[in-house]
Amino acid sequence: MEARLFDELRAIVGKDGLISEAAELRTYECDGLTNFKVIPSAVVLPTSTEQVQGVLRVCHRERIPFVARGAGTGLSGGALPVELGIVISLARMNRILELDLPNARVVVEPGVINAAVTDHVAAHGYFYAPDPSSQSVCSIGGNVAENSGGAHCLKYGFTTTHVLGLEVVLPDGSLVRLGGQTLDVPGYDLAGVFVGSEGTLGVATKIILRIVKRPEIVQTLLAAFDSTNEAGAAVSEVIAAGMLPAAIEMMDNLAIQAAEAAVHAGYPNCGGLLIMELDGPAAEVKLLMEQVQAICKSNGAWEIRVAHTEEERAVIWKGRKAAFAAMGRISPNYIVQDGVIPRTALPQVMSEIERLSKVAGLRVANVFHAGDGNLHPLVLYDRRIAGQEKRAEELAFEILRHCVNFGGSITGEHGVGMEKKEFMPVMFAEPDLDTMQLVRLAFDPQNIANPGKIFPRPRLCAERPGPYEPHPLETAGVAQLF
Repeated sequence: MEARLFDELRAIVGKDGLISEAAELRTYECDGLTNFKVIPSAVVLPTSTEQVQGVLRVCHRERIPFVARGAGTGLSGGALPVELGIVISLARMNRILELDLPNARVVVEPGVINAAVTDHVAAHGYFYAPDPSSQSVCSIGGNVAENSGGAHCLKYGFTTTHVLGLEVVLPDGSLVRLGGQTLDVPGYDLAGVFVGSEGTLGVATKIILRIVKRPEIVQTLLAAFDSTNEAGAAVSEVIAAGMLPAAIEMMDNLAIQAAEAAVHAGYPNCGGLLIMELDGPAAEVKLLMEQVQAICKSNGAWEIRVAHTEEERAVIWKGRKAAFAAMGRISPNYIVQDGVIPRTALPQVMSEIERLSKVAGLRVANVFHAGDGNLHPLVLYDRRIAGQEKRAEELAFEILRHCVNFGGSITGEHGVGMEKKEFMPVMFAEPDLDTMQLVRLAFDPQNIANPGKIFPRPRLCAERPGPYEPHPLETAGVAQLF
């Protein structure tokens, strides 16, 4: 990058708002998916919407690709820098701007940490429902980009359910407001388009969130089964009975071993562990909890614990929240996957994962949101053994293929990013992908906002970061650059 551009960016964000030293840039070379690494040309740390606008105007004028970054906890390479591009770190835009309790909403900047929203409103009897496992460190801006879920999305919904409106800086530096302060606004649901777009449409600088009144009582149950099939049968029966728990999580034995080694949650050594949480009016929760325990017992649960205090509840959740990171206790390397299946297909898919694991000669630990069919198979391997990493990658994607074959999806909450973009044609036909590209073009005609993510390949060979050179077919009017 030319020196004049460093000077211009420094003038916008201040001397301490620009990082250009090679050693410091390495901090931003990847997100939570470390398989891919790219050193950006620079990192800017704006503190206001106006500074973000200034940075994007420079990027637009110079056709410099940019990647917006929150806390860098993403697991699909969505915040991977682009070669010859810049990273816009929103970590300093971390203020809670407004709390409107009568209307149950809060306005935040994108760098606010997920758990900080609940901390801010807890004293008033409210909470922010989306709760990814990384909620103590991940940012709201990143949650918006990936449409993050979490254990309680079964009852309360994903991030998109809780975003009322957004202030967004488009790639040309212009400022737009999508959605609003009410649950529904006229016209196209552009806020819904933006949530989950993985940073390819612009940069959100203000986010209006919906908060939820804390229920009268929350009760958490832990149930141990001999297998995940028995646990899965209990889940299906609970849902079929018309109950809607706040959360239903499942872990297999490998995941339990890892969690115990890491945080000593006191889980029973079983083949399938269910964590089920009910909330609502006390009388209702008491009745439903009795029914849930009966269903678990009828499906083979040989140990059931109900948390009677907040401390006991926290211990039950401790191992589940730490499950991904805990894999390092039982394997030197692992791949975190994220697929979705219909809940009723759980026994078949689990059997197929077990078969594929044996064929590949690799272990697979399973942690998932059982209530809504969101699987997180973790493929364990040792990079030091020749060929294992490649086999692990092939196994991980074969599991996703089976998720799609059973009527599911290649991702439930981690996003497509860099990791899964080549897998998009398994789910979508070319006309589907072209339509998505047209939506992206409406926001970002120059393709400078997080380019190279989500979509499986460049539409023309001229599409690449750096100075733009039109393809001859484009100049002749034969082809269109997507």
